[in-house]
Amino acid sequence: MKKTLILAGVLSAFAISAQAQSSVTLYGSLDAGLLFANNANGQLWQQGSGAMSYNYFGLRGAEDLGGGLKAIFKLESGFDLNNGGFRQNNAGFNRQSYVGLESNQFGTLTLGRQYDSMVDYLSPLSATGQGFGNNLAAHPFDNDNLGQSFSINNAVKYTSVDYSGLQFGGLYGFSNQAGGFSNGRAWSVGAAYNNGPLKFAAGYLQLNNSGNLSTNGAASDNQNIAARLQRTYGAGAGYTYGPADVNFVWTHSQMDGISSAASGVSLPGLDGLNLHLNNYEINGAYHATPALAFNASYTFTDGTVTGATNGSPKWHTFVLGTDYALSKRTDVYLEGVYQHASGSIGVDSNGAAVANVASINMIAPSSTNNQVAATVGLRHRF
Repeated sequence: MKKTLILAGVLSAFAISAQAQSSVTLYGSLDAGLLFANNANGQLWQQGSGAMSYNYFGLRGAEDLGGGLKAIFKLESGFDLNNGGFRQNNAGFNRQSYVGLESNQFGTLTLGRQYDSMVDYLSPLSATGQGFGNNLAAHPFDNDNLGQSFSINNAVKYTSVDYSGLQFGGLYGFSNQAGGFSNGRAWSVGAAYNNGPLKFAAGYLQLNNSGNLSTNGAASDNQNIAARLQRTYGAGAGYTYGPADVNFVWTHSQMDGISSAASGVSLPGLDGLNLHLNNYEINGAYHATPALAFNASYTFTDGTVTGATNGSPKWHTFVLGTDYALSKRTDVYLEGVYQHASGSIGVDSNGAAVANVASINMIAPSSTNNQVAATVGLRHRF
């Protein structure tokens, strides 16, 4: 009897230990509110879904393999909270789906559908994406992907361990389609330093023939713009002083041989042309109390169009908002955005230059060069 009890105790200990060595977590974010926007297909008021933060749910897991090594995975899907449908072309795990190994000595290696280095390292310094989580503050049509509009298919990614605040990594997305090894591929590198009040980050992303949109290519099928060659790079810096944060971000987006644009992106007459954009953003947040925060950002986007015609589109985007935390996971927000556009972009069927129009991210393009939007909503993370 005594031996039986001892054996049962040992087996129970092994079972508890095995259970502790592996875990699976369900997580996500839900964001809904009321949205006002002028000059947007005649719509003034509508129910917003993900105006501030994308709606998504996911599963992430880890298994301890011993010796500081873990097997990890992540499956993450974005959706529209208003109708329950998938956000991106009805793909199941449309944001991320990968498996890999994580070492506390050598870093992490993952394979699957993943975000690029611009998202991983530079986005946290921006008002959009991983920063304040404000989709409305993204640069025009999220041209630099800091707002996480798309991810990379067939990707192998390496992320280093944290060296006293310094972390770096890179990604390569295989084309997986006929027409040459480099046709439809993507690659990206980046680094960030965050130790104390100062933060620095930089990233680079290149896409080849993203217009060759298919289920096999590295280029994701939910890009806002597709082109023969796309290069995006940038850098940023931030400083924290007590309850205040201030960040500056610069990015350059180069799209040569534009082949298509997603619905809701106002880029008329740019087929075959080249669009180069520089985004200059300054943003800040002030935490008046642990629960109450105020944020603001300004972005100047300076563009040039070359090819069969020339143009010089420009956008000024101002964002002002406040957020109040009801708990650690639930908050309410109020946000306002104003954008002014100028210059010309593309040509019409008669070859005449087309005037640039305002186009706040997540909202239908304006019918004029000005657009105003405001939203109040509730956000819950789990």
